[in-house]
Amino acid sequence: MSTARPRIAVVGAAAAGLAAAEGLRRLGWDGEITLVGDEPHLPYDRPPLSKQVLSGAWEPERTALRDTAQITGLELDLRLGTRARAYDPAQRTLTLDGDGQSDLRCAGVIAATGVTPRALPGTAGVQGVHLLRTLDDALRLRGRLALPGRRLVVVGSGVLGAEAAAVARTLGHDVALVGTQETPMQRVLGAEVGGLLAEAHRAHGVSLHTGRAVTGITERSGRVSGVVLADGTVVEADDVLVAIGSVPAVDWLRGPGADAAGLDLSDGLGCDEFCAAAPGLYGAGDVARWYHPVLRRHLRIEHRMNASEQGLAAARNLLAELDPERFGERRPFTPVPYFWSDQYSLKLQAYGVLAGAERVQVLRLDKDPLRLAALYGTSDHATGALAIGLPPRQARSLRALVATPSPWPEATARLAAAVEG
Repeated sequence: MSTARPRIAVVGAAAAGLAAAEGLRRLGWDGEITLVGDEPHLPYDRPPLSKQVLSGAWEPERTALRDTAQITGLELDLRLGTRARAYDPAQRTLTLDGDGQSDLRCAGVIAATGVTPRALPGTAGVQGVHLLRTLDDALRLRGRLALPGRRLVVVGSGVLGAEAAAVARTLGHDVALVGTQETPMQRVLGAEVGGLLAEAHRAHGVSLHTGRAVTGITERSGRVSGVVLADGTVVEADDVLVAIGSVPAVDWLRGPGADAAGLDLSDGLGCDEFCAAAPGLYGAGDVARWYHPVLRRHLRIEHRMNASEQGLAAARNLLAELDPERFGERRPFTPVPYFWSDQYSLKLQAYGVLAGAERVQVLRLDKDPLRLAALYGTSDHATGALAIGLPPRQARSLRALVATPSPWPEATARLAAAVEG
C-alpha cells in the first residue's frame, strides 16, 4: 500500500507561484508542494528589474522575495532550473524537462508560468539586442549602461519601455524611444495622458519616435548598430532594448489532454471566477485570464499586485475543491486591479481597468512636475482611475471610485472631491 503524501504542484516560481505555495501552507495543506521554476534563482521580485536593478541602485540580492530560511521553512519540493513540459488534466500528471523521476501525479496544479517576451524578428544572435524579463536580462543590460555615453534605442513604448528609457536617460545616456502608438503607454493611459507623459520624456531629453514601426536592425561585425524604421530612417544605437509585449507561457499546457479537458488557451489560461481552468487546475498571475464577476468581463493582468493576490486565491480555491469540508467553499476572485510605474520623479498609480476606455476625464493639477487625476470608463460607468504625482493618501482615495462600477456622472463628481480632499 502506497504511503505517498498527496501532491500539489505550483508551476512558476515568481510572485504568483510563491504566493500560492505560501498560501497552501498557511491554509493548512500538509501534503507535498512541488514548486517548479525555469530559472535557477529563488523567487525574486520583477518590478525592480526595470528600475532599481537596471539603474544600479539595488543589487540582485535585494530583489529576493524570501530568504533561504523562509523558503526552507515551507518544506517545498523545489525544482529550480526546470521547465514543465506537459500536463494531462484528466490524469493530473505533470511532466518536467530534465527530471530524472517518473511523471508527477498531482492532486492539483496551479499554473503561474507568467509570460514570455516577444523578440524582434531577425535579431537572434545579434550582440547588443536585449530583452528585459529576468534578473539575468536586467544585469546584462545594466552592465552595458555602466559604460559611459551609450546610445540606447528602446523599441516599444509601453510600461516596460518607458521605465527603462527613463532609467537610461537618468544615467546620462542618449535614449530614443520608438513605438507604434502616438504616445508612451497610450494603450493603457489614453492619448491625452499619454501625451503629457510624452512631454515629460522629451523634457528629460528622450528622443521620441512615435507612431513608427520598426522593420529591422543594422549591425556591424555581429553587433547591433541601429534600428530601421518603416520610412527607412535609421536610429543609431550601441544597444537596443526590445519591449514589444509578451505572450502567455502556456505551451506546456498544449497537449492531447487540453482539448478533452476543454482548456481555453487563446489568451493565456482561461479560468472561471474561481481561477479554475479545469478540475484540479487553477491559474494565477500573468498567465491567467479569469472572469471578474463584478466587472463582468474576462481579465488577464500583468501586474505585480495581482500576481500575489491571485496566487493566494488560486491556492484557497484549489484546496476548497479538494476538501470542502476542511477548507470551506470556493470564493470568486474579485480584486480592484492596481499597478504602479516610476518614471523620473513621477509615480503613476492606477486602480481598476483603464485600457479600452470609451471616455476619459483628466484633472490637471500641476504641469511641472506633472500632477493629475484621471477617470476612465464606458459610456455609463467608471472602470478605472489614475493618479500621477499625488500624495499617497489622495492616490489611494481614487480606489473607492472604481471598487464597484459607479455611474459616470457620480464618479466624476467624486473624483474632484477626492483630489480636493
